[in-house]
Amino acid sequence: QVQLVESGGGLVQAGGSVRLSCAASGRAFSSYAMGWFRQAPGKEREFVAAISWSGATTYYADSVKGRFTMSRDNAKDTVDLQMNSLKPEDTAVYLCAAEKGAWDDPRSSDEYDYWGQGTQVTVSS
Repeated sequence: QVQLVESGGGLVQAGGSVRLSCAASGRAFSSYAMGWFRQAPGKEREFVAAISWSGATTYYADSVKGRFTMSRDNAKDTVDLQMNSLKPEDTAVYLCAAEKGAWDDPRSSDEYDYWGQGTQVTVSS
């Protein structure tokens, strides 16, 4: 089992940057594929980015490609999401998720077994 805790959210102006971090506790973090999702008020949970257990493969939503970068450090049991050129439409609660093994579809929230509580990111115009 894995416990996930996100940090790094806050209020930022449009065009600015924020770095989110997700700390994992539990066993065998390096065997988990990881994802970031976001949920804005009144909207469905939305895929943002995912990374394989080794860090060799990443996936991004079209809406964030070129602006966001996901990385992981298996020695520290953390995954990060560097968010640049932020837009007001990026405002949401950002959630970290973990899946044991490999995905069939990294963009599907159904793939993931464990979730953090989320961290709020608010982008002002």
